Amino acid sequence: MTFWSWMFLMLGMATCALIAVDVRRRPQHMAVMNVTWPITGLYMPVLGWWVYHKMGRAAPAYVGHESPTGHETSESHDSHDGSHHHHDDKPKWQGVFVSATHCGGGCTLGDIVAAPLATVLGFTFFGSHMAGHFLLAFLAAYAFGILFQYLPIREMGERSPRRALMDAIKADTLSLIAFQIGMYLWMLIATPLLLDGRMDAATPEFWFMMQIAMLVGFLTSYPANWLLVNKGIKHAM
Repeated sequence: MTFWSWMFLMLGMATCALIAVDVRRRPQHMAVMNVTWPITGLYMPVLGWWVYHKMGRAAPAYVGHESPTGHETSESHDSHDGSHHHHDDKPKWQGVFVSATHCGGGCTLGDIVAAPLATVLGFTFFGSHMAGHFLLAFLAAYAFGILFQYLPIREMGERSPRRALMDAIKADTLSLIAFQIGMYLWMLIATPLLLDGRMDAATPEFWFMMQIAMLVGFLTSYPANWLLVNKGIKHAM
């Protein structure tokens, strides 16, 4: 399984890098998405580029002005400040999909930080290394998830820091829990069957399983994001 682990991990990193390079030229209207989209590529190898291109790619930063060739671009009719997305009329399912990637970005970043810590520290919870890993992953994912919600709310400048924090907690808690549940379910299956019962963040096999777990988490968070959007707690993006 080592070969397949490295292959999909490398594809994920390549997708992440490709999106990151493109985002620098085409910055997102919401700054946090400049980080979220590359992270999405990590757990959606290859597919992540298609999703970004279809649902999130913004117009080039020089749109509405002269391009490096000295000519105005044909996309200038879609945006005058270079930051507006040219898929503003995307259907609701796509808007919810992008909202789920927003949640997934914070969760994934938290898990990437927590997993090595759990391995290095040998952290356990009630004597279980797996439970210890899950606890650290949840705490880190929750912190990053709330941060990813808080920053764009504050960016709009319409709420006080306290109100923005409360709104971020309301908007992200359910979707984050749903995301983590999906991840945990997959790792509960994969650890004994494919990882010899060990959650070792120093191995490519572990990260391959985490890559799949993040994708499963994204799928389980989608219904939660749909519900939050329907209730008006969260906006489709």
